[in-house]
Amino acid sequence: MTARKSPRRREVLDVLRAAPSPLGVAETAERIGVHPNTVRFHLDALVAEGLVERRAEVSSGPGRPRTVYTARPGMDRGGTRDYRLLARILLSRWASADPATARTEAMETGRAWGGFLVEPPPPFEEPTAGRSVAALLALLSELGFAPRPEGADGTGGPPRRIRLRHCPFLELAEEHAQVVCPLHLGLMQGALARLDAPLTATGLEPFADPDSCVAHLAETTAV
Repeated sequence: MTARKSPRRREVLDVLRAAPSPLGVAETAERIGVHPNTVRFHLDALVAEGLVERRAEVSSGPGRPRTVYTARPGMDRGGTRDYRLLARILLSRWASADPATARTEAMETGRAWGGFLVEPPPPFEEPTAGRSVAALLALLSELGFAPRPEGADGTGGPPRRIRLRHCPFLELAEEHAQVVCPLHLGLMQGALARLDAPLTATGLEPFADPDSCVAHLAETTAV
C-alpha cells in the first residue's frame, strides 16, 4: 500500500513535511497520537517508497545515535491525478478545428505513434501478412483494445477484420469520435507500415456493434 492509498501513511508523511527539523519515531507518534510501532511501520514503508530519508543523528554524548526521518524534497506525488481531464482539454482544441483537418491531423499523429510503438522486422526477413497481423494484434492487446481477428478465408490468409472489444479511451471516443477514432486507425496504419506489412488498415467502424468497433484490413498493392 502506497502513501497515496494509506491515510495513516499519508498523515505520517505530512507530519514530517511540516516539521522544521528531522523527527524521530517517538516524536512523530506523539504528534499523530498513535503507538510508536505503528509509526515505525509506516516510516519503513515510506523509506522504501523513496519518499522519506532515514539517517542517524550525530550524538553529542554517549549511547547509540538517534534515528531520525525527514521527507525528501520535491513535488508532492501523493495527490490526485486527472489525465482524462488533460486529454479532454487537448482533444477539445483539436476537435474545434475544421473536421477534415482534424481527422487528417489525428490520422497522421496516429501513424507516427503506430510506427514508434512497434519494432521493425529484422534485416533480410521477408515481411508476411501473418507475422505483421500477429505483431499488430500484440500491440493492440498491449494498449488494451482486446482485439479479435475475424474473416480469414481458411487457406492460411490474413484476417479481413479485427474486432476491438474494448476501447482504452472509451469516454473520450464517445465525446470526440471524430478525432479519437481516426487516431486509432492511423495507429494501426503506422504500425503496419513500420512492419513493412503487405497489408494495411483501410477503415475503422466506430461502435459497429454495441460492444465493439471493427477495423478492416486489405492487402496493399506492390509498387
